[in-house]
Amino acid sequence: MARTLRSPIVSFVPLMMFAILFGLSMDYEVFLMTHVREQWKETNDPHEAVDDGLASTARVITSAAMIMVSVFLAFVINGDPTVKQFGLGMAVAVAVDATVVRCVLVPAIMSLLGSSGWWLPKWMERATPKFSIEGNEWFAEHETPAEQANALREKLEKHHEPDRAD
Repeated sequence: MARTLRSPIVSFVPLMMFAILFGLSMDYEVFLMTHVREQWKETNDPHEAVDDGLASTARVITSAAMIMVSVFLAFVINGDPTVKQFGLGMAVAVAVDATVVRCVLVPAIMSLLGSSGWWLPKWMERATPKFSIEGNEWFAEHETPAEQANALREKLEKHHEPDRAD
């Protein structure tokens, strides 16, 4: 008969797990919501923005979560019970966070909220800085009319190339 050893959960393990999981989940959340917001600003359709944002980030989020789960499950091999607790707890927490929370709950809630999910009080909107990850808004505001006309002409030329008989 095999003997199993039991050890209590060390007091600092849940605290450390929470702190690390918070950082990891915020990384996934910022990545997802940045893409959703970009789509929302482009289309002004919250449902399409959630669909496109999730479609463009779900694979990356899931892949990153799988890597993290694999790494944390490797901690279970260690002989120290504290490391095992930490590894198993983090693996389960990351898997649940990435699949249930980031790929199901957040998109569902954003879809249910619709445009009101992007509502911000006027005083807070004035207080928050206006920035863009790619800087497109800043460049658009600071372009001269001639540069805007050239950019529009180049864009139209890309989409409309006359048929050539070679």
